[in-house]
Amino acid sequence: MFSLCKQTHPATSVEYAISCRFFNNYEDNLVIAGANVLKVYRIYPYVDSIQRQKINPNEIRIPPKMRLECMASYTLYGNVMSLQSVSLAGSLRDALLISFKDAKLAVVQHDPDTFSLKTLSLHFFEEDEVRGGWTGRYYIPMVRVDPDSRCAVMLVYGKRLVVLPFRKDNSLDEIELADVKPIKKTPTTLISRTPILASYLITLRDLDEKIDNVLDLQFLHGYYEPTLLILYEPVRTYPGRVAVRSDTCVLVAISLNIQQRVHPIIWTVSGLPFDCLQVFPIQKPIGGCLVTSVNAIIYLNQSVPPYGVSLNSSADHSTAFPLKPQDGVRISLDAARLAFIDTDKLVVSLKGGDLYVLTLCVDSMRSVRNFHFHKAAASVLTSCICVFQMEYLFLGSRLGNSLLLHFTEEDQSTVITLEDAADEPEMEIITEESSKVHRVEDEELEVYGSGAKTSVQLRKYNFEVCDSMLNVGPINFFCTGERIEFEEDGVTLRPQAENMSDIKIEIVGSTGHSKNGALSVFVNCINPQIITSFELDGCIDVWTIYDDPTKKTMYFDHHDFMILSQKSSTLVLQTGEEINEIENTGFTCNQATIFVGNLGQNRFIIQVTSKNVRLLQGTRLIQNVPIDVGSHVVQVSISDPYVCLRLANGQVMTLALRETKNTPRLAINKSTISNYPAIVSIAAYKDTSGLFTTKSDDVLNLTGTSGSSFYSGGLGYMKAEPHMKIEDEEDLLYGESGNAFKMNSMADLAKQSKQKNSDWWRRLLTQFKPTYWLITARESGTLEIYSMPDMKLLYLVNDIGNAATVLTDSMEFVPISLNNQENNKSGILLNCMSQYPNSPKVQELSIFGLGTHGNRPLLFIRTRLEVLIYQVYRYPKGHLKIRFRKLESINLLQQQSEFLNVDDYDYMETDLYNLEERNISKIRYFGNISGLNGVMICGVNPRLVFLTTKGELRVHKIFGNSSIRSFAPFNNINCPQGFLYFDTTYYLKISVLPSYLTYDSPWAIRKVPLRCSPRQIVYLRENRVYCLITQTEESSNKYYRFNGEDKELTEESKGERFIYPYISKFNMVLMSPETWEIVPDASIQFDDWEHVTAFKVVKLAYEGTRSGLKEYLCIGTNFNYSEDITSRGNIYIYDIIEVVPEPGKPLTKFKLKEIFKKEQKGPVSAISDVLGFLVTALGQKIYLWQLKDDDLIGVAFIDTNIYVHEIISVKSLILIADVYKSISLLRFQEEYRTLSLASRDFNGLEVFNIEFLVDNTNLGFLVSDIEKNFIVYMYQPESRESIGGQKLIRKADYYLGQSVNTMFRVQCHQRGAVLRQPFLYENKHLAVFGTLDGGIGYCLPLPEKVYRRFLMLQNVLLSYQEHLCGLNPKEFRTIKSSKKLSLNPCRCIIDGDLIWSFMLMSNAQKNEVAKKIGTRTEEIINDIHDIDKVSSVF
Repeated sequence: MFSLCKQTHPATSVEYAISCRFFNNYEDNLVIAGANVLKVYRIYPYVDSIQRQKINPNEIRIPPKMRLECMASYTLYGNVMSLQSVSLAGSLRDALLISFKDAKLAVVQHDPDTFSLKTLSLHFFEEDEVRGGWTGRYYIPMVRVDPDSRCAVMLVYGKRLVVLPFRKDNSLDEIELADVKPIKKTPTTLISRTPILASYLITLRDLDEKIDNVLDLQFLHGYYEPTLLILYEPVRTYPGRVAVRSDTCVLVAISLNIQQRVHPIIWTVSGLPFDCLQVFPIQKPIGGCLVTSVNAIIYLNQSVPPYGVSLNSSADHSTAFPLKPQDGVRISLDAARLAFIDTDKLVVSLKGGDLYVLTLCVDSMRSVRNFHFHKAAASVLTSCICVFQMEYLFLGSRLGNSLLLHFTEEDQSTVITLEDAADEPEMEIITEESSKVHRVEDEELEVYGSGAKTSVQLRKYNFEVCDSMLNVGPINFFCTGERIEFEEDGVTLRPQAENMSDIKIEIVGSTGHSKNGALSVFVNCINPQIITSFELDGCIDVWTIYDDPTKKTMYFDHHDFMILSQKSSTLVLQTGEEINEIENTGFTCNQATIFVGNLGQNRFIIQVTSKNVRLLQGTRLIQNVPIDVGSHVVQVSISDPYVCLRLANGQVMTLALRETKNTPRLAINKSTISNYPAIVSIAAYKDTSGLFTTKSDDVLNLTGTSGSSFYSGGLGYMKAEPHMKIEDEEDLLYGESGNAFKMNSMADLAKQSKQKNSDWWRRLLTQFKPTYWLITARESGTLEIYSMPDMKLLYLVNDIGNAATVLTDSMEFVPISLNNQENNKSGILLNCMSQYPNSPKVQELSIFGLGTHGNRPLLFIRTRLEVLIYQVYRYPKGHLKIRFRKLESINLLQQQSEFLNVDDYDYMETDLYNLEERNISKIRYFGNISGLNGVMICGVNPRLVFLTTKGELRVHKIFGNSSIRSFAPFNNINCPQGFLYFDTTYYLKISVLPSYLTYDSPWAIRKVPLRCSPRQIVYLRENRVYCLITQTEESSNKYYRFNGEDKELTEESKGERFIYPYISKFNMVLMSPETWEIVPDASIQFDDWEHVTAFKVVKLAYEGTRSGLKEYLCIGTNFNYSEDITSRGNIYIYDIIEVVPEPGKPLTKFKLKEIFKKEQKGPVSAISDVLGFLVTALGQKIYLWQLKDDDLIGVAFIDTNIYVHEIISVKSLILIADVYKSISLLRFQEEYRTLSLASRDFNGLEVFNIEFLVDNTNLGFLVSDIEKNFIVYMYQPESRESIGGQKLIRKADYYLGQSVNTMFRVQCHQRGAVLRQPFLYENKHLAVFGTLDGGIGYCLPLPEKVYRRFLMLQNVLLSYQEHLCGLNPKEFRTIKSSKKLSLNPCRCIIDGDLIWSFMLMSNAQKNEVAKKIGTRTEEIINDIHDIDKVSSVF
């Protein structure tokens, strides 16, 4: 059985975040990673466009609200296990160190030439001698970097350290040499030396201490040589053995002498609590480190006695380490995340999402004497914390949306006085005057060193949310439901679809956890809500325009006119409350209109026909410019105040709007561009991003301030000042830098740090003066950029039809003076002819500024085959300092029928010019639809393209499979922020996008917050309602204990510093998909201690008025008391009945009716139905029941392996999944009423989920396991290795890299207008899966012909494409297993993500690859397109 696995929705969870200078060395970026996705963000001040015109960046005191903008995103063939950054010698930007399972390390850096990642070095340590016999993948390869960038280390297999030394920065010595004598050798030799030296291994067991089971490692600050702290547990223990073996953790510090490769141990602390978690180095001036354990926090320094506090009463019994109870605090640091926001302050995010600020109180001898906790906020459940620019905090999360917080200090501050004698610190609130007095006392103390009293200022912090990042992980369970659609009135529901292929389904998933729990509705293909539609015969194109805003009193942004163009005439409609046709206006109506638009800040309207350009104000004609140059107009592009016209013979004319003496006029521009080779498409562009610039200083120095501010960030990094006096040099020689020693008080230090870096956001607010550009494409396949109005050629790209990944300027090295003489110019153009003769011709191009205030220009190029989307990025060389990088390619292969008559038409000399299909623009910009701006791509595969303030390109399918002829945005009282379009019929449809969906995500998503953990979810089609199990947790001091014959409830009292355990409460609720609200009075509350373990809709034989099967809700539960009490569970069966709703509450029409409830002899662990009977699993026993007279009667049973947790059935076959023993196939024979074992897998496997893989007449069993693999089994009794059918045969395997907990299957249907014959996916089913990282994908059985073609393509692509971070896709997709199995990998599942990367290659590369495997590019693209259509059912 051959299949293909593809992920269609990327993982959205965040596991690692660091702050570094990724693109250049003056702007900080945030780099985040989750699963196999790496993203780079920048933080910028967001101001809306109205405020933006008023403000002056230098006058604002408080920074505006910050937002995150994604600048680059990479998908890797490997899951990121650790992420760090380092600043290498002589580099203009930071490099990233990324580690992958089991022991791979890649050093990568941003490449400014191609705007991609380039690999600097790769390190691989998976040889058998390094591995030391380990087959399991238990140890995370942790990477740590020395704070002074001298080296990095990586822990591999928990046993060895890899040391990666970095070259010192020798540029200073070279400059001094240059002063003495001229450098003889060329500068290239200086650069060619690599910044990374050879790595080597340290075996930890060979050091003086026997280091094993490493928990954490960190570099210390302020040592002459890199010094590494290792927290480890030489002999292990666990909570049940604390009575005999407790304090087992040890901390050692190792000094790394990289030249000699010797590693003395300089400091050891043993006897630390057994539950230590992490170690945190503290910067100078305090020094030392913090060690956190689950219940305590300990400060350690080499020459100072340790100071530790217990955070709850559990620490008092579990450790003998001397700890002082921390007053007023009852927390646990289990799963907590910590980060320094100042030298002496940390922010702590606890397991439940609470944020605390922890202050280290330091005495005059610089040792920590106290800790102070202040609860600041409650936030998201955090997986990583990153501090950014000393005042922003990024909280990355796997379980909820990641957040960007801004923290500010409150004005009032508390001063605690630390005294040696007093245990209780006295607190006093102080005003400004008294603080001056304190300051004097402090200085005296410093001088006379009594040290008895030291005051510490405590500040309160406020946290406010600036921005969030959508995360839909983890997808615990999901199901499909029908999409709710309304009729045109927007109130009545559409009836359900009769035949299955017309059903519109959507995925509804229970995502998130605890207070971040939500229901997420995933929509892959958007269906707009149609408000009204009317027939307009023969209309081909449509525009909407504004009237003069000075005449309007309200609704300034509403459209006032709609212009519809027919083959040879024009309709003019006025749009207000109603839409009416108006006549006798300044618009010409007896000719076809080619273009209509607004000019002069929307005060004027311009209408272009084949021979005329008309300027109007409102409906009054001001000027009519006849175009009489022997050819007619076929394309228009405007960029206020310029109008550019393209004529049929390839000429271009530009007109500009001039207002002299208050009379507006269109003036023809005298500067022209050469019209040979003929121009086939034009686009005018007004640039407000500042990217289109010819000055190099704009690119190199964007700071707006002097260079010294680059280094003024950061606290503990002492940079040598150039104007250093002689006395300071001694301090430098002997270690302590001068001004670090003259430390007045912590308060002064904090004041300095506040002033240092508060201005970085100002230059991001500077506005650029708009510039105007004309972009043209010629017949020869060149793209040119001209500056307007002087029409100077500044940029020329060869052969854009080839669709290269990066478009570069062919004239980079041609001096600009040549371009002025006409003959030279055409000479250059002729030399730049297309190098690939069969590149497709450009049919249309356009460029629009998307993103925040147009700062992300996108270039769209439409050829016969595809629409290409390029982003513009800065590039310091050449005349125009930009380059283009391909982001996306949208396939248009199905459109060939329309364009067959492209080349064989004559230029019509008559006046009767008819508007032709092929001249209609297919790429339409819209300024505001549902509050977003973007681009609509019309045609057979219509797409909506967004690039919002979040900075990621989003391409959504829209309208299912209909094609769109023309499109225009439409903002009206009855249709706010909507649009109009013509599909293949001549009906004009006025519609809006559904407002409840979020479009700024890979799929359109609706997230319904629940504030509790959602569990299993099912959909009842008959009632159109979802049933959902939810779980809430509350702390409890009661529990059941066994007293010989029965259980009894006992209550414990452990004092107020004890953290009590949590008890789960389960509920079942009904959700109506019309409003996504919980149906009132129709929920079930389960008993305390009762956990829902299984929940399904089952079809059982119905005895009563009608025969056949009826759907019931069946719930299986288990009472989780304790290990001493036998597990028992209940089976519940419910029916949903519809009643007359209460007045004003339409949702109360559903009621639950209990059919059956009975306690079972064991936990009910899984449920299904087969042939109208109910199947339940009680641990390892499987029972078959019949529902009769509201009672369950046993029919058959069978014993299986250990614990069955999932059952699915088809016809009379039952597939069961065991927790440890893989899968088994059972068969039920109704006439004999027996259950028998048909076949099973003999190898052990920890199964997560199972689903059937249906390929026409073949049935496969798809299994997801704990190691993140997919495995396909088949039942083949005739093959020899199946031992006569006893053994299931493994047919295929694939490593996904994300845990899959839920799957369902959908039949493949052929939808849409263009049907391909023969349909290859008849009777095949698509298995859709959701992952715990928020990804969605599918597994699809392939026809053998397609599989063979894709397999060859995959093998070629493996060696043809460059691998990001050196990761090989084939190695990544090979099945991973911690046990050595006597099986070879079967593979046989195609990597869909790799195949789809074929679409992003250039045409020449595509043809070359297709030729290598002996096929045509069109064949491959058609196969990919077919699968796309079959799989886009949501």
